[in-house]
Amino acid sequence: MSKQYNVPAEYQPISMWGYFGYSLLFSIPVVGFIIICVFSFGGTRNINKRNFARSYFCGFIIAVVIIAFAMLIAFLTGGVSAFSSWLSSIFRSQ
Repeated sequence: MSKQYNVPAEYQPISMWGYFGYSLLFSIPVVGFIIICVFSFGGTRNINKRNFARSYFCGFIIAVVIIAFAMLIAFLTGGVSAFSSWLSSIFRSQ
């Protein structure tokens, strides 16, 4: 049974299961990113859904930047070649 709030549709709160469901939906690789973009840039009238999508989008951007920075450091320091030679030595020894 859902609660009825006396607020306009734009301000209806999202339930705990709603947040859980939207998190799962946003986690789908391509479709989720498209839905995040749609919700973030005005695809929904509900302000709570829009703000949640924007926060998820910001977290996604931060994760992409951190991963890109880590990969850049790994390539510049030779970590990738060291890791690949370590892997090849493991598989050659068997």
